[in-house]
Amino acid sequence: MDDSARTTAARFRTAVEKRELGALEDLFTEDVRLYSPVKFTPFDGRPAVLGLFGVLLRTFEDFRYVGEFEGSAETSHDGSTTPSEILIFRATVEGKQIHGMDLLQFDEAGLIKEFTVMVRPQSAVQALGQAVLAGLVADGLAPAPEPRN
Repeated sequence: MDDSARTTAARFRTAVEKRELGALEDLFTEDVRLYSPVKFTPFDGRPAVLGLFGVLLRTFEDFRYVGEFEGSAETSHDGSTTPSEILIFRATVEGKQIHGMDLLQFDEAGLIKEFTVMVRPQSAVQALGQAVLAGLVADGLAPAPEPRN
């Protein structure tokens, strides 16, 4: 992995661990795509991804990165192979312990162009999904769900 991608990954990790949303803005491409375990379609574009991170930084409790791996991987949206880093994390959401991985994939300038989040166990994914949806609705980034009859 080249130095610009390593620098971006380190800056990303620091910003998330310090819960500094503003520090994330310059780390993503304009057309960044984020694949989330709580939504079938990706979050597309820097404003949507930053909106999601605003919710996530409020939702996760005791968030910490516990490991990292460097390499390369094929992106989902254009099939190119890019420098990539996996950051392994632990956190709590609504009393549920979460184990997860963030896959960061970088463009030629070292910015994050694709981001994939994987989380386990299933009960934590469900708790995270409910908390994220509530946060997105509260921030005006998603419509309120229709009531079920």
